[in-house]
Amino acid sequence: MADATYTPPEVWNPETVSGGRFAGINRPTAGAREDRELPVGEHPFQLYSLATPNGVKATVMLEELLEAGHTGAEYDAWTVNIGDGEQFTSGFVAANPNSKIPALIDRSGEAPFRVFESGAILVHLAEKFGAFLPTDPAARAEVLSWVFWQVGTGPFIGGGFGHFYAYAPEKYEYPINRYAMETKRIFDVADQRLADSRYLGGDEYTIADIANFPWLAPFTTGHIYNDAKTFLSIDEYKNVGRWVKEIAARPAVKRGRIVNKVWGDEDTQMKERHSAADFEGKRLVSGPPV
Repeated sequence: MADATYTPPEVWNPETVSGGRFAGINRPTAGAREDRELPVGEHPFQLYSLATPNGVKATVMLEELLEAGHTGAEYDAWTVNIGDGEQFTSGFVAANPNSKIPALIDRSGEAPFRVFESGAILVHLAEKFGAFLPTDPAARAEVLSWVFWQVGTGPFIGGGFGHFYAYAPEKYEYPINRYAMETKRIFDVADQRLADSRYLGGDEYTIADIANFPWLAPFTTGHIYNDAKTFLSIDEYKNVGRWVKEIAARPAVKRGRIVNKVWGDEDTQMKERHSAADFEGKRLVSGPPV
């Protein structure tokens, strides 16, 4: 049976919002709500984030750069708890006026500057260190196409499917079906590409894989959105599954997935990261997200 029809008001008023998991922090306005500066460490890069899929993109990239020997990529990672509204402090809004994690401050030069939006952070770091992004024009275009494919598909998976399937205060048939269909189409796009290519951008591991992995991987193991794996029949995407396993086994990926993680078993959490020594005693796994 179809859902009852909702008649939108002539002028939408935020007071009519029905609630949901994030109702306490969502508002129709931007800007700071609290004066609080961001902490600053000693390293060239200061990352303010949380281990959500978008946040993991940045930490995996930084760990991959360090793994590859780029010592100039040392960073301090500070947790921004978006459930508590810490993305609306004056310090964070100065780093990202959109109040979304992650935000990066590049302090490697004479004057610090901000880089916000996870895709922009990946491209900035790849260009700065000459890593994980080909210089050949055709290969570069292919990689960047898959990076921005992810930037475009992420909202359908998260704010679309994830919200209505897992977080909305009511379960309505139309939005769940609409975004479930689109999420499966997204997986099919990736699966068909990975049937012909080892990685999304080609034969080499690049920022295209770093961008997409944190969003696609949790579905293959059932560790996202109330175990949506069965609901979406994710097991049918065998090429995505092969790709996920290969990337999950990379040492830098194992490390990057727990930075700024503040849930789950204590030995898989890392609220802050300031050096490689912080990983001592932590449990790093190559399988499901922890």
